[in-house]
Amino acid sequence: MNNSDPSNPDAKKAGFKNLELHAELLSNLDDLGFHSMTPIQALSLPKILDGQDVIAQAKTGSGKTAAFGLGILNKLDVKEFRVQCLILCPTRELADQVAKEIRTLGRKIHNIKVLTLCGGVAFGPQKGSLEHGAHIVVGTPGRTEEHLRKQNLSLENLDTFVLDEADRMLDMGFGESIAEIVRYLPAKRQNMLFSATYPHNIDELAAKVMVNPRRLEAPDQHDANTIQQLLCQITDKSKRTEGLVSLLQKYKPNSALVFCNTKQLTEDVSLELRNLGFSSRAIHGDLEQRDRDNRLVQFANKSLSILVATDVAARGLDIDSLDLVVNYHLSRDPEVHTHRIGRTGRAGNTGLACSLFHESEKYKIELLEAVLEQSLERTVIDPLDPGFRPAQPPMATLQIDGGKKQKIRPGDLLGALTGENGIEGSAVGKISIFDSSAYVAIKRTSSKQALAVLNDGKIKGRSFRARKI
Repeated sequence: MNNSDPSNPDAKKAGFKNLELHAELLSNLDDLGFHSMTPIQALSLPKILDGQDVIAQAKTGSGKTAAFGLGILNKLDVKEFRVQCLILCPTRELADQVAKEIRTLGRKIHNIKVLTLCGGVAFGPQKGSLEHGAHIVVGTPGRTEEHLRKQNLSLENLDTFVLDEADRMLDMGFGESIAEIVRYLPAKRQNMLFSATYPHNIDELAAKVMVNPRRLEAPDQHDANTIQQLLCQITDKSKRTEGLVSLLQKYKPNSALVFCNTKQLTEDVSLELRNLGFSSRAIHGDLEQRDRDNRLVQFANKSLSILVATDVAARGLDIDSLDLVVNYHLSRDPEVHTHRIGRTGRAGNTGLACSLFHESEKYKIELLEAVLEQSLERTVIDPLDPGFRPAQPPMATLQIDGGKKQKIRPGDLLGALTGENGIEGSAVGKISIFDSSAYVAIKRTSSKQALAVLNDGKIKGRSFRARKI
């Protein structure tokens, strides 16, 4: 929410008083000092109050909770002591935060009961609370699904379903749990989906959940989807790796994809980078499936900074926030070049693609520029900084020796990690479940504690071995 100056003419235009909100809600907003709407509130609230399904792209801190919270509270029938709204969040911390804000927004409406259902805390008390009833349930997907499966939670009176930070829930592997929860929802309901980024699988999720949704994006959060292309000239063919290192030193990417034209080169280049302290692995067609999975998982979850790949091996790689693409060699095919550089600049971000070239390869550049119908910017490689120390990736990956065959689900792992003596949910990143193994990204600073929690505790009542990879 935005505590802007109500005397501002723009603030008046986007004021809460212009909305058809109940008097108690408007009075409370006034008491709280909230007079004007944030961009995402101004865009979404009229649609939400009109009962439409909405997909809103909005980052944490943009006022999104008030947007769906006010919509929920405005149509809530307090006399009907049944669950009328379900809000799903990726972590217990966010669920607690959302529940707290809804209680604050609705404090002038008497006897509203908001209940949280999250993993990592005792199941029994939640069951007891559900028996006493609630108007609004805020939960994590795994625990909510469990209560539905055990018939502790009834959603037959539900009229509003909200997915908060949907991109993060999909990252953490909750897609199947959400699909299962949707089976319990009445067909006639309003759906809202809020997401900080917009990866392609959000569309797939929305298609399963929503009816003719309006897609909204606040203007101040929008970046043009552009890719800056640079041609970087090396003076000596034998100094190509030095050219690559110079680019990595200059741009300091959190994630970079380097394309080589042969399998052997990917291994050679990756090894040279590792010897210089970079977090780097190769990926090519000769890798065992397990090694390929390991490396792709680590790259996707930010615990591996640089992936050196052949074109074939990079197929199916789905990374939305890729800072830098480097062509170690220019591709012989302009179409392949376009496909390579298109892996950066996604999800509303700007991207950078650098291509190393030697004087002898000018004919390739001329061909490329002719096909692209544009002249590409040329730059000279900077000298190497001998004192440069590469930064470590922000995340670490823990591998658990159990997966789908052992009936392990993302919610089980999140619950085991964030239990009473566990770690903060905000330290947990992407969760990937395979047939016989699972991978969890953890903030590097919390990885030692998380590993101890998994090895000393139980998942679904069983002990599983976990290790850092």
